[in-house]
Amino acid sequence: MVDIVYLTWLVPVAHVRSHVPDGVDLWQRDGLTPFTILTYRHRHFGPALLGPLRKLFASPLQSNWRLYLREAPAGAPGGRTVLFTHNALSNLLYVLGARSMSDALPADLPARFVHQKTDDGTYTTDIAPGVGSAPALSACVRRSRSTDLPPAFARLFAGWREAVAFLALQDAAVVSVPGTPRLAHAEIDLPIPMDEVLCAQGVQVDCPLVDAWHPVGPPLCFVVPRVSFRVWSERLLPTGATH
Repeated sequence: MVDIVYLTWLVPVAHVRSHVPDGVDLWQRDGLTPFTILTYRHRHFGPALLGPLRKLFASPLQSNWRLYLREAPAGAPGGRTVLFTHNALSNLLYVLGARSMSDALPADLPARFVHQKTDDGTYTTDIAPGVGSAPALSACVRRSRSTDLPPAFARLFAGWREAVAFLALQDAAVVSVPGTPRLAHAEIDLPIPMDEVLCAQGVQVDCPLVDAWHPVGPPLCFVVPRVSFRVWSERLLPTGATH
């Protein structure tokens, strides 16, 4: 994964409850919970077991939209866990593959998906849903030297590094399986070196979904230049697993 741009808002828990399945508890403070969109480019996305043959695979764009859990759901291994609400991929073959071979990564294909970096440290993202169910996003962020947190984040985290570690370092992801009451759970490896994370500021960020949730203040933005991402396992959690 390269050019990974994180955009995170603090939103009222009450406004996102419809996206949270039974048996799942969101991390929250003072009635607020983080919601993150991270967008990036894969590098030859394919099964690790194929080794050098992965060079034959494409490098699609992907955007993950997620909430953060207080703890792993019952029946799942412990660890820092996120709940996917939306996923978008820029390549139809990868969308079809994700839908047919993975319960933990249901994906949509936007009508337009742009994610690019310029030499001045600006990252531009444009996701247009078209007639599909992909979410919409238009964002431009620029690298910055400032580690100041937006005021709402400064009330919840001791500093920029603590906030970034909480938002970026995850062990697992869960997602509702359409048409069933079950959750799919994936164990992941995302070894992000904290010293390589880059500060960024939002120049222009427009997301109708988030706007409808009335976020508190501007998003916290940062960039991870590159990281090796692996999915170690995937499973369906037991029906009716609750705390």
